[in-house]
Amino acid sequence: MCLEFGGALDVRAVLEFVDSGRDLVIAADGSASDLIRDIATECGVDFDEDSEAVVIDHTSYAVLDGEGDHSLIASDEFIQSDVILGSKKIEAPVLFKGIGHTLNAANSLVLKVLSASPSAYSTNPETELSSPPSLTGAAISLVSVVQARNNARILISGSLDLFSNRFFRWGVQKAGSLEKDSWKILVSDYRHAKSGNEQFVTELSKWVFHEKGHLKAVNVRHHKVGEVTEPAMYRIKDDLEYSVEIYEWTGNSWEPYVSNDVQVQFYMMSPYVLKNLSTDQKGMYSTSFKVPDVYGVFQFKVEYHRLGYTSLSLSKQIPVRPFRHNEYDRFITTAFPYYGASFSTMAGFFIFTFVYLYSK
Repeated sequence: MCLEFGGALDVRAVLEFVDSGRDLVIAADGSASDLIRDIATECGVDFDEDSEAVVIDHTSYAVLDGEGDHSLIASDEFIQSDVILGSKKIEAPVLFKGIGHTLNAANSLVLKVLSASPSAYSTNPETELSSPPSLTGAAISLVSVVQARNNARILISGSLDLFSNRFFRWGVQKAGSLEKDSWKILVSDYRHAKSGNEQFVTELSKWVFHEKGHLKAVNVRHHKVGEVTEPAMYRIKDDLEYSVEIYEWTGNSWEPYVSNDVQVQFYMMSPYVLKNLSTDQKGMYSTSFKVPDVYGVFQFKVEYHRLGYTSLSLSKQIPVRPFRHNEYDRFITTAFPYYGASFSTMAGFFIFTFVYLYSK
């Protein structure tokens, strides 16, 4: 197998490419080199170790001209995300012929986009099975994606044919949609004139190359209620307002992002305040709250992570001071009993002194 792509292109160079924030598409099959497998492993994906293995399914395969190749998978096990696969439902199954892979359970950034059915398994079709396959059922991923912490996106497919014009144009009928009787095969009027590959690959490539699901935050502001300028510090118990504008790239322009689950934290070692931001439906998110009665160095933090969207991580540092000596209330209502005790003690001492000095 090939161990190098040539020149300076190796595993480290590819990973540095991703670490710099760029996007990557990895398409492989059973002849994938060790280098491609190593790159996939670094991305949280493990291809079947048997280079001759392919995904086989005896119930969810594609039927062409009345015959079926059980290694030609017709899968409609899609990820439930309009952001990744578009709002228009993919009606036809996607044709897949290639090698399966599994996701590293320790990697929370990798997601299945197209999965195998529970009846699928991965093995070499030319050899007799002497033991249960290592990859079986819905644990097999056919196509996966990764969104790194720097928002770089990676597409990993175990099939080269998935992207071919041939698969784009082929009509498809899933084996499960056929019924047999004693004299003919009845098609349940559900043969698709065209597979779902083109729509699937088109929508997925838009997501991978940040044509959708890409968020940006601008104009992060905070100030005291009734003011417009950002202060150098806050005092405990001040009333403040926080706002940020969030937009989503639609492929042509930046449009307001509308959601009700964006939160801000007022943070020092742990969140002292956690509030939902309200939106005006035009991209502006804002809230107001009272500074806690704790002084120190705080941060305004917005950590926004939603399936299919780029992550937002915003922070602004601000110190919080206590009251100055001349800013405290002179008389505190809850302390009136203590004030009364002090004055009654002074009055009692004055009366005792007067009686002691002037009585016989």
